[in-house]
Amino acid sequence: MAGAVTLMAVCFIGGSGVDVAASKLGVTTSEVASDRQNSYVDLKRRDIEYSVEDFVFLKVSPSKKVLRFGRKVKLSPRFIGPYWMLKRVGPVAYQLELPPKLDRIHDAFHVSMLRRYWSNPSHVVSLEEIKGRLDLTFEDELVQILDHDFKVLKRKSIPLVKVLRQNHGSEKVTWEPEDLMLQ
Repeated sequence: MAGAVTLMAVCFIGGSGVDVAASKLGVTTSEVASDRQNSYVDLKRRDIEYSVEDFVFLKVSPSKKVLRFGRKVKLSPRFIGPYWMLKRVGPVAYQLELPPKLDRIHDAFHVSMLRRYWSNPSHVVSLEEIKGRLDLTFEDELVQILDHDFKVLKRKSIPLVKVLRQNHGSEKVTWEPEDLMLQ
């Protein structure tokens, strides 16, 4: 490690001084540059380990002409999943349980392609009964009128009402013309 520190100190001399100092130590300038780059990378490097039966997301490659797991859109997601981890294949590879639509893809992945899934109760979607009409539309329920205001244009002013509506457990607030509320 002392040699790496010496090489790093030599790097900051600059110009031809690096060549002279490196030749005195018996190393090339490419080794000096390599040591410098490795020292920067080592600051961010961390060992990633997962336990078997964890859920993980799988990284999707954003580059062109690569299989995108059925998505060919510009705004496709960076990670898909979560998928269940079956077993550890090697020191840095894991086998995942993939759905049948991804059967053309090998099921072992490097840890750099995985991201841990942290379970969150808000991710669970409740299957509440939605009451709709035969034409597949539904009605928002008016809960409360929150505020009144006027939108001023060049020649006239439009009275507006801030309305709180509720539909199947979700609430939304919108500004609507007052004459629509009187109907």
